[in-house]
Amino acid sequence: MSSYLHITNGDTTTEILKNLKIEGEIITWREMLCEGKTTTDVGSEDFWKLRFDFFSSAYKITKKTFIDFTLKEYRNLCKQNQDEIILWFDYDLFCQVNLVAVVSWLKRYRKGRKITLIQSGKSDNHEKNVGYGYLSQEELLDLYKNRVTLTQDDIEYADYIWQLYCSDSPLRLETVHKFNPSSPFIYLSEAINAHLKRFPSLENGLNSIENTILETANTSNAKNEDELVRSLLINQEVYGFGDVQYAKKIKELKGLFSSLNPVKLSETGIKVLHNQLNHYRELRSDFSYLGGAKKYSYLYVNATNKLLKL
Repeated sequence: MSSYLHITNGDTTTEILKNLKIEGEIITWREMLCEGKTTTDVGSEDFWKLRFDFFSSAYKITKKTFIDFTLKEYRNLCKQNQDEIILWFDYDLFCQVNLVAVVSWLKRYRKGRKITLIQSGKSDNHEKNVGYGYLSQEELLDLYKNRVTLTQDDIEYADYIWQLYCSDSPLRLETVHKFNPSSPFIYLSEAINAHLKRFPSLENGLNSIENTILETANTSNAKNEDELVRSLLINQEVYGFGDVQYAKKIKELKGLFSSLNPVKLSETGIKVLHNQLNHYRELRSDFSYLGGAKKYSYLYVNATNKLLKL
């Protein structure tokens, strides 16, 4: 009899699997590697120290919370030794970055294991890509039945993307992800495109997410910050961010708001939104990273959809 290990993209998916009563152990991957500095050595002592430093600085997460929430579950993962490892990850940037990191870890520490992949996203019953929480039990069981077995080439490819994501230059990512049409990671290319747009734009110094926050603030008539965040969560299509991430980004842009109750852009915010003013200098930080690259060492040129190294 084969034994099964399910690695999920979060606690919500873990609860869904428990309700499905699928055979096997379940491990929840509690990270958001799409934010903060990352290194290639997933699971090493240096890796977790770097990640804790980020969470502590950016989100005021205590060491106890980090250990209880993330490290204990990771240590539990290290104890597992099943025949087949089944990966449950959504289509968005948040999950796709976590996915390639997990595959990189499996390549190093679970060599030779059968690894299968289940991804939410496209569905016959929904117009837009959807996560597991929007799927019926029948749809979920169908995904499980038709899961894809990763070849060694697939594993090498995911690991390579992770290495590039963690490198100090994102320029290789601009092209390498486009030349693997047979890859089972069918949502990875769009996620990487979204990642590259997180570098500040040449036009106004804000990235795609920051510009979306300003646009939404200017048009949504939100009565307060909570309403603004809800609107951002509902309308995001590829990032997969949570409310705390958007709240943090709004705080970083506070100089562009005259009020958050009700939500209203300042005169400067209006000018930045319409590319009449560049806010790069005010936002620039040497401590802001996207993967292994410094966020403000590159500019995204919308006219060419290319990155420019400063």
